[in-house]
Amino acid sequence: MASGFAALLDDIAGIAKIAAASLDDVGAAAGKAGAKAAGVVVDDTAVTPGYAMGFTPDRELPIVWKIAMGSLRNKFFFLLPGALLLSYFAPWAVTPILMLGGAYLCFEAAEKVIEAVLHGDDAADEPEELALSSKELEQRKVSGAIRTDLILSAEIMAISLGSVADQPFVVQAAALAAVGFAITVGVYGVVGFIVKMDDIGLHLAKGRLRSLRLAGRLLVRAMPAVMNGLTVIGTAAMLWVGGGIIVHGLEQYQLTPIPGLIHQLQHWAAAAPMLGSVAGWLAFAVASALVGFLIGGVIAGVLHLMPKKKAAA
Repeated sequence: MASGFAALLDDIAGIAKIAAASLDDVGAAAGKAGAKAAGVVVDDTAVTPGYAMGFTPDRELPIVWKIAMGSLRNKFFFLLPGALLLSYFAPWAVTPILMLGGAYLCFEAAEKVIEAVLHGDDAADEPEELALSSKELEQRKVSGAIRTDLILSAEIMAISLGSVADQPFVVQAAALAAVGFAITVGVYGVVGFIVKMDDIGLHLAKGRLRSLRLAGRLLVRAMPAVMNGLTVIGTAAMLWVGGGIIVHGLEQYQLTPIPGLIHQLQHWAAAAPMLGSVAGWLAFAVASALVGFLIGGVIAGVLHLMPKKKAAA
């Protein structure tokens, strides 16, 4: 009996070691995948606060919460199963799907730039938005944010999947789930903090200490510039990420003239003294953003011309 019990304990210890090793594998894979998707995370964090702008303070966090829940649905109900199925049955489809998603990001960003140049700060959208009730406008903003998040989350999942493609299926699934949850919590935690910074500033401005009051007033005054800066960063990041995905896709299909030119520019910039890899990364990001803007601009132009042709017909 004693020997049987000892054997059982040995088996349990062996299973525990295997489980611990698997957890280590999942943790390492998730860390590697999360690092690869960092660029899209920056994009997501910069883009989302704009969707909560223009609402009363009591609606800001509920809007962020709705978008975060929509993001988790996107990842766990659609993208995670879809990514694993693609990886198992049709790995060849991952790259073209990524490129389509990248083209959509480029289109959205290019359209924002074109609208800002031609019409100013969303002037074309103001009459339509004023005709909506606050509830309808909130629903539209949340739906738009979740739709954009679907594309960004798809990019995160696809990039993460590519980083763990050599791992067993179970490790892939666990790593993607860990990355999806951690990124969602991190991104929308930061977004919630950003959209409430003005309220934090107002609270500090009413404090007893002069230094806190000064900090609060500065924070309140800085928020419009911060939000405008995030809009610019978000648009630039959409162009950079979308263009970069398309450049990498072209490279995988051996369509190398544009990727080759960009890599030569990156290599030349990386050779600059004192700057090194930072200059190389910046050169690649700017070149990818230019490619993204050209592609997005063409798509936006075609889509805007189609209704006019139909109306003329």
